[in-house]
Amino acid sequence: MLHLVFCWHFHQPDYRDAAGRYQLPWTYLHAVKDYADMAAHLEAAPDFHCVVNFVPTLTAQLLDYNAQFESGQVRDPLLASLIATDLYALPAAEKRQLIEQCFKVHHFTMLEPFPAYKRLYILWKTIDVSDESGLAYLSEQYLADLVTWYHLVWTGETVRRARPDLLALIAKGEGFSRHDRRVVFDLYGEVIASLLPRYRQMAERGQIELSATPHSHPILPLLLDFKAALDARPDLPLPKAAGYPGGEARALAHIETALQEHEFQFGQRPVGFWPAEGGVSDAVARLFSKSGMQWVASGEGVLRHSLAAAGIDLAQKATWCYTPYRLPDTRTALFFRDDHLSDLIGFEYKSWHGSDAARHFLHALDEVRHHAGAPNPVVSIILDGENAWEYYPFNGFYFLSELFAELAEHNTIRATTFSDYLEQHPHAIAELPHLVSGSWVYGDFCTWIGDVAKNRGWDWLVAAKQAYDGALPALPAAARGKAEALLKSCESSDWFWWFGDYNPADAVASFDRVYRQKLKRLYETLNLAPPAYLDSPLCQGGGSAEAGGVMRRGGA
Repeated sequence: MLHLVFCWHFHQPDYRDAAGRYQLPWTYLHAVKDYADMAAHLEAAPDFHCVVNFVPTLTAQLLDYNAQFESGQVRDPLLASLIATDLYALPAAEKRQLIEQCFKVHHFTMLEPFPAYKRLYILWKTIDVSDESGLAYLSEQYLADLVTWYHLVWTGETVRRARPDLLALIAKGEGFSRHDRRVVFDLYGEVIASLLPRYRQMAERGQIELSATPHSHPILPLLLDFKAALDARPDLPLPKAAGYPGGEARALAHIETALQEHEFQFGQRPVGFWPAEGGVSDAVARLFSKSGMQWVASGEGVLRHSLAAAGIDLAQKATWCYTPYRLPDTRTALFFRDDHLSDLIGFEYKSWHGSDAARHFLHALDEVRHHAGAPNPVVSIILDGENAWEYYPFNGFYFLSELFAELAEHNTIRATTFSDYLEQHPHAIAELPHLVSGSWVYGDFCTWIGDVAKNRGWDWLVAAKQAYDGALPALPAAARGKAEALLKSCESSDWFWWFGDYNPADAVASFDRVYRQKLKRLYETLNLAPPAYLDSPLCQGGGSAEAGGVMRRGGA
């Protein structure tokens, strides 16, 4: 029997400014498209078991959006535009920003299949070659149709199939009224309000295991020691600062806050973590063990580097990849992502017919079963729960439906969870003498440190943390809470992911801007003047000109 654990990682960084206004809309858009679709696929296959990992910053934002829908006080500009009464009155700069945002989709799967939406794009590209006066030719009806279409294409495939009123609007195609837009707005509110209860119900009936990530998705090994990045890349340039001040205390704060918030929301503390970006080290693994984690997962590259450092032969992947490990004197089992199988879903199958992809994946699992050297082999498939699906036709509907249905009834492949596997096979864990510090991306930390812009971002964060440490004792309690929340958000890995000149320029600029805004607000909350350098982009001229996708990646 081959044991199979799918771990779907649901994550968005906190896009809110100090006033609670959203700077980027990806949380609510992915909620209605991807998190809702995944819930429906799981509900349709109740005998299929897996792990769903919620990052606390995502959970908090879903609750906040729910409050916005209930109160009618919308703090997300894009969402507010859906029910705005006078879109034409927008200033030219805001009008252009709205239009450009409403074409940030993967065109092949989310624009090309809808002729009415595509006509809006063709018209915009015709206007866009003119000067700013070209905006005046676009009517309020154009803007109303555009913002409606953008929200229509961001609905999940399962959501559309369950809502005849939504399908009627797609068929209508143009001339959307305020009532039509309100229908879409209310639908979004209903879907988002239902999400967390649906996943909690699946966990309570034992179908899924809910796990978590340290609170704001920080790279814990780097908080503890910048030199952790040298384990896998000894030549990597590091920030000017020697290290992050008080890093261990900050790591523990993220861990404990995540445990508390997860328990409050889902009714029980998680017993497993997918650490941000699968980032682990010996020191971090021991922190997790002391925090009572039964399991933690990371990337295959980390295991490969760790076994090579121990002198273990890596010639046959089947003999070392499909078993959990544990460091000496720790209680936490370490599972490692199968990169090839995970990346088939994250990057390859998007261009396949859904049934062909499902059959190919099942065949690949059978190959693992036939050749696995471990007595109770376990395959860990770990992916983002949101970023791959926009590249699939129908948001991956046919692939996921068939795959889950097949696995739910499979005779030789058992879809399970990390906790259930450990409960049934407590003696299957091998000893790993040492973890080479790294992440799921190539087994190193180069995606978050080492680049000139990334290192500058760390130095700015170190300076802010030093200011925080100096000012905190004099702050009143309310200000302390705000400063702590802002610092946690600034410590997120997401900002550093985007810094550098190899990502799409508009995405780099967006994340650069939000990061600097958060640092500024942190200084202001500490009653300090923000450094002047925060007024200029961290990524000086960074970002490629390629428009590309707007999301982070299709992997984990």
